[in-house]
Amino acid sequence: MHHLPADDDWLLERRRLLGDRIRAVRLDRNLTQEQVFLAAHVARATYQDVEAGARDARISTLLRIAHVLGVHITDLLN
Repeated sequence: MHHLPADDDWLLERRRLLGDRIRAVRLDRNLTQEQVFLAAHVARATYQDVEAGARDARISTLLRIAHVLGVHITDLLN
């Protein structure tokens, strides 16, 4: 069994990696943030926070973003 570290720094790093993956796919598809959050029906601030790694994302939000980007959600999480 794995034990969690005493602090949440690891969690912040994982959120940042997720945001980096979302940004990389978005840029690879030549999409703007606005195009993605509008197509995904996600609030601008929510999308920007997820891409910046500043917010925990709901699974439904990640599924919407992955769908718009044309990738499976696991491609964003790995």
